[in-house]
Amino acid sequence: MVSRSYSNLLELATGESPSFGRINREIPRIVTVAGLISDVDNDPSESVSSEPSSSSTSRDRIIIVANELPIRAHRISGNGGATTNWTFSWDENSLLLQLKDGLGDDDFEVFYVGCLKEDIHPNEQDEVSQILLETFKCVPTFLTQDLYTRYYHGFCKQQLWPLFHYMLPLSPDLGGRFNRPLWQAYVKVNKIFADKIMEVINPEDDFVWIHDYHLMVLPTFLRKRFNRVKLGFFLHSPFPSSEIYRTLPIREELLRALLNSDLIGFHTFDYARHFLSCCSRMFGLTYESKRGYIGIEYYGRTISIKILPVGIHMGQLQSVLSLGKTEEKVSEVIKQFRDRDRIMLLGVDDMDIFKGISLKLLAMEQLLMTHPEWEGKVVLVQIANPARGRGKDVKEVRDEMKATVRRINDTFGRPGYEPIVLIEEPLKFYERIAYYTVAECCLVTAVRDGMNLIPYEYIVSRQGNDKLDKLMGWESSAPKKSMLVLSEFIGCSPSLSGAIRVNPWNIDAVADAMECALEMADAEKQLRHEKHFRYVSTHDVGYWARSFLQDLERTCRDHVRQRCWGIGFGLSFRVVALDLNFRKLAMEHIISTYKRTKSRAILLDYDGTLMPQASIDKGPTSKCLETLDTLCRDKKNTVFIVSAKTRKTLAEWFAPCEKLSIAAEHGYFIRLKQDEEWETSLPVADCCWKQIVQPVMKLYTETTDGSTIEDRETALGWCYEDADPDFGSCQAKELLDHLESVLANEPVTVKSGQSIVEVKPQGVSKGLVAKRLLSAMQDKGTPADFVLCIGDDRSDEDMFKVISSSMAGPSIAPRAEIFACTVGKKPSKAKYYLDDPSEIARLMHGLASVSRPNVPPYPSPS
Repeated sequence: MVSRSYSNLLELATGESPSFGRINREIPRIVTVAGLISDVDNDPSESVSSEPSSSSTSRDRIIIVANELPIRAHRISGNGGATTNWTFSWDENSLLLQLKDGLGDDDFEVFYVGCLKEDIHPNEQDEVSQILLETFKCVPTFLTQDLYTRYYHGFCKQQLWPLFHYMLPLSPDLGGRFNRPLWQAYVKVNKIFADKIMEVINPEDDFVWIHDYHLMVLPTFLRKRFNRVKLGFFLHSPFPSSEIYRTLPIREELLRALLNSDLIGFHTFDYARHFLSCCSRMFGLTYESKRGYIGIEYYGRTISIKILPVGIHMGQLQSVLSLGKTEEKVSEVIKQFRDRDRIMLLGVDDMDIFKGISLKLLAMEQLLMTHPEWEGKVVLVQIANPARGRGKDVKEVRDEMKATVRRINDTFGRPGYEPIVLIEEPLKFYERIAYYTVAECCLVTAVRDGMNLIPYEYIVSRQGNDKLDKLMGWESSAPKKSMLVLSEFIGCSPSLSGAIRVNPWNIDAVADAMECALEMADAEKQLRHEKHFRYVSTHDVGYWARSFLQDLERTCRDHVRQRCWGIGFGLSFRVVALDLNFRKLAMEHIISTYKRTKSRAILLDYDGTLMPQASIDKGPTSKCLETLDTLCRDKKNTVFIVSAKTRKTLAEWFAPCEKLSIAAEHGYFIRLKQDEEWETSLPVADCCWKQIVQPVMKLYTETTDGSTIEDRETALGWCYEDADPDFGSCQAKELLDHLESVLANEPVTVKSGQSIVEVKPQGVSKGLVAKRLLSAMQDKGTPADFVLCIGDDRSDEDMFKVISSSMAGPSIAPRAEIFACTVGKKPSKAKYYLDDPSEIARLMHGLASVSRPNVPPYPSPS
């Protein structure tokens, strides 16, 4: 059930009768009158069902959450300054607003949660909230100036932002050292955002889309309150390599928070790859690609990974190109440069340390030095947008830029010609478009940037329209041309394959690229422009937004079919999601069943089940042996150890248990009692294939530090448990493909398990052991009325499958009690789970105490 305080309280505030049958999705839901929450919550009759609305007329609601609202606020003073009012308008340049336009109003109803750029006095906040909600469907998050400074200018801009751009705080001058009070401010602000979302969300229906690194722990707060919330996160900045990211003192908190999302989006595969590497190295999580979708299994939930660069708003840009003032500005720029026979190169960058402005200027200087024929002909117009952050580094970048411009102009300038024109005052969008239109080449030489849409805007501007074509002296039907010199370290670089890609740190290479762009034939420029324009025009902001939300909807489709609960405290919180029929095995239930049954089958995996996977000493403990021996001596029991280990190893380990049945090498070898001979579950295997496999595995072992080969009688295993997780996993995939190729005509199967790649005879599986045991008990006239099967990995799923399918057949007794149990909460064919081997040991001891009442009590966990 969902608290009524999350539904439409505006009706109560306005005195209208509330409609409790269905949450009204057309009117924003927010608390606007003090005291309403407690009034509503105290009336149990006014609670709302959490089941999704069946109305076919409702549009999907999306709550877009970002640091800033796409709103411009202007203060208006009247009555001689006695009263103060605010006017609000959409910020047309905001990506969040363009995202909404791209989605369209027919399918989606969009709400925004975020901060205003202006500081609103507490006395005005209620009124401003009401206006923004009713007029713009925006929910403002009000922060005190001190809190905002510590959160945004402190933790976001001085700690997260530099590190995500690969800048380590090796000294106090290089980025901010970790500061816990700033981190606490960051967490507090994310919590405030969560509280604001609570006021408008219908958690069973609405989609929540969080944007960028300012709100990275917000998914945890939302998931904690609503386990099934439909939650997407898109990171607009780079995600650094794991070596950089893992230097963060709060690395686990941030990563776990992101994993509380359903879908995580990145601009490029590099950023996604770094994120996946962190998940692997820090949490041991692996990812799989299924039908083109990348997913991480995390406590029963599948977190999807989306790789798609953002686009621009084509409609908005084309409308700006059509403005009269744009044409006037284009004419002005043409007179300033083209009419003077100047070829204009253009750079447009924010004023920050990662945009590489000085590197670009040095490349221009190098061009003029090595190619003096361009002196007096080429001009670099550098537009420096105002800095978003504060600090000494911004001042240093500005000072260095000005000094470099001054030096180059003094060296190569002459009356009527300055090789570099620096524009520092803020330009309106149409003015920037005018410079794009005239520029022969656009240069983006950032040393690290999340996406950067400047090249996209430049390409569309160069496409122009009829009026601009006339101003530029182009024929309307003639092919357009443009040139891009792009840093290989920015997010848009992979999608613009016709650009000249450069390493911005290599000044000579950038200068050569500029020369290449100037000298390139028009036909080549036209082909590159055509290719770029085709991509940019089809992959606009609407395409990006729709694609992201389609994947979010697909990922969240299984929410209603899962049982969810939370574990962990604080920012370590995560949700376990399992099948509705999957539950923890209750000790009392199984012991009471054990007592009243007469013919019991017990099948136990060894590694990871009776013995922890990470244990150095792999042999069974004396306590384990004693418990198993007690169970075996009960005449009502048939106990099987089913393992991948060799029969020699298992025979030595379990020698004290004379009546224990053992299945070695995944069930290929079976021994029912210690005094009996080993049997094979299949005809004796021809292992000539080992001559093919061993050299291949040896090669991978030599090239993968920490890997080993397990040589068994009928199988070979390549183990990489102690290897580097990323490299080991990569090598395992390569080895799997390699072996499948060379063994295509051999009677073997190649399988990947937990940190192992195995080759074994076809048809061998642990399922054979379960099938043989149940059939043998049936043949004796004592079909099993109690079946307990416990395992921890993929190979044990074969046993669970056989046992589940046997329930409908004659191999077990009618009304038999079946307990298929996996270790850990994860997707499985088993219906039950226990958390770890210690719980399994406790369970086995409990069963042994029934078989022999004088068994000493199991020691309680410390």
